[in-house]
Amino acid sequence: MAKRKINNGVAPENRTATEFLRGQASKIFDEVAAQDKVVIVNKHSKPQCVIITYDRYIKLKYEEGADI
Repeated sequence: MAKRKINNGVAPENRTATEFLRGQASKIFDEVAAQDKVVIVNKHSKPQCVIITYDRYIKLKYEEGADI
C-alpha cells in the first residue's frame, strides 16, 4: 500500500494490533497526542483502524465536514 501525505505533510505511521496487545497502547497514544501523528493499525497485515488526536477529529468532523 502506498503512503499518502496528510495535511501536515507527514505520511501515516503503521502499527500492528499486536503492539497494543503487548502493552504499547499508552506509548502510542502519547506519541499521537504529543506529535499530532496519524497511526494506522493493521491486523493480519490489513488496515483496520486509524488513530488521530481528538483535536484533529473535531477539525475534520465539524470544520471540514468529513463524514467520519
